[in-house]
Amino acid sequence: MAVKETGVSYYGIRSVEHVQTDFDDIKAHNCTAILLALTEFDLFFYRPLIPKIVQIAKKKKLKVYLNTWGIGKFFGGEPPSLFLQECDISDRQMCALSEEYLPAASPSSPAFREYMYEIIDFLSRECDADGFFWDEPHYAMPVHPVSYQGTADWSCYGPHSQKRFKEKYGYELPKILTQQVKKWRHDNSNEILVESARIAKSNNAKLSVTQCVLPAENNFYMSQQRGFDNWESIAQRSDVDIFSTSIIADYATGIEAHKKIAEETVRIAKRYKKIPQRWVMSYFQSPEDLSFIKKIVQCYAKAGIESIFSWTYQAGKGTMLSAPEPDKVWKVLGDAYGSVLDQKSGQKKK
Repeated sequence: MAVKETGVSYYGIRSVEHVQTDFDDIKAHNCTAILLALTEFDLFFYRPLIPKIVQIAKKKKLKVYLNTWGIGKFFGGEPPSLFLQECDISDRQMCALSEEYLPAASPSSPAFREYMYEIIDFLSRECDADGFFWDEPHYAMPVHPVSYQGTADWSCYGPHSQKRFKEKYGYELPKILTQQVKKWRHDNSNEILVESARIAKSNNAKLSVTQCVLPAENNFYMSQQRGFDNWESIAQRSDVDIFSTSIIADYATGIEAHKKIAEETVRIAKRYKKIPQRWVMSYFQSPEDLSFIKKIVQCYAKAGIESIFSWTYQAGKGTMLSAPEPDKVWKVLGDAYGSVLDQKSGQKKK
């Protein structure tokens, strides 16, 4: 099946004039969509500008997806959180064994849920976007860096979680990560996403929802019970329209790993009548042979992936995440997109 959509993440909005040029550049690199990565600071400081940015992209015939990037640190991403600056300590995730609080909002927290819902309500009312993107929602891990090592500890064991667990099951939340606790964590963390989708679609029924899950089996994230390991239960949700699996963030990984995860993404998405989406890494690290990026894109297309996105615009040029040779990577990605994009999408294969 031909690829119907190609895109990149885009962040750091500053001015209407600037995005005009950037969006032209994005289109010239065979992208049909952008993922507008919105931080809590963007939503606070640039709030009046966001609907205008979306409108400009739409006028240029780009699809626009709104990304809740790093919000509360419950979602993936580098940005700091304004919520965590002001919230009560009980609104953070707590480790079960050490009882230390982590710098991440608890999905059980009424304050965080209210904060999240207000953001979704504003964006879905004021922006003429095509959809929302739930960016790697997860429970924080009490290890550093992100998840290169195992641990017996887990989150979220704070007072709000203990209360919600007891209300549902009638007994105290165990400190042992039992199968019941694993299921509850999964269900509890997904509640906030289901309600966010309900709010968005009640304001605009045409909005789609993409949920991007961590690829738990690869050698970067591994499987550490981050709350979203059950892909089937996520894909089968009626509020999810696009089933997305995140980047394999290591170019030492061979093409077979990309093929495997693409085929699994397609299998699950098709089983529940969702659109399958995969992500390509175009930041920080690059393959020794840049043509490997094109090989990955074509591998995804052959597997039946319909939507291919890459993080990030211009390969992160000028940021801490920049690829070693961002201009070359950006060009290779554009050429790769052109080689797989369905002609019906408005752009021709090269």
